[in-house]
Amino acid sequence: MQRSIRALVYCALVSTLAACVVTPPPPRRHPPPPPPPPVVVRPNPHEAELARRAEVDERIDNLSRRIDQRVDQGYYPPPTGAALHHRLDVIRQETGDMAGQHGGGISADEQRVINQELDGAARAIGY
Repeated sequence: MQRSIRALVYCALVSTLAACVVTPPPPRRHPPPPPPPPVVVRPNPHEAELARRAEVDERIDNLSRRIDQRVDQGYYPPPTGAALHHRLDVIRQETGDMAGQHGGGISADEQRVINQELDGAARAIGY
């Protein structure tokens, strides 16, 4: 009986020492969280409308200068230049009326319509 007790104590001692020698597994590392989605910055709709209006006004100004150059160079007489200026003035007035409905800017559809009118005026000018 004494031998069996000694054997049990010996086994318990060896198993205790074995538990101390065994290295525990490394702690589990969690993968880093995914990066947040990129921030999409959209322009303020009103600022976009104002920018479209500025583009149209700049195009009208360029066509007006082109008319003046053509008249100065003698490509067509001053009455024809005046008629073309009047056409641009009407388009500018329409743009102003449209912009009055949107707080000073114009929508993309309105810009498309105005650009079609300006395309016709540019062809008449010889641009």
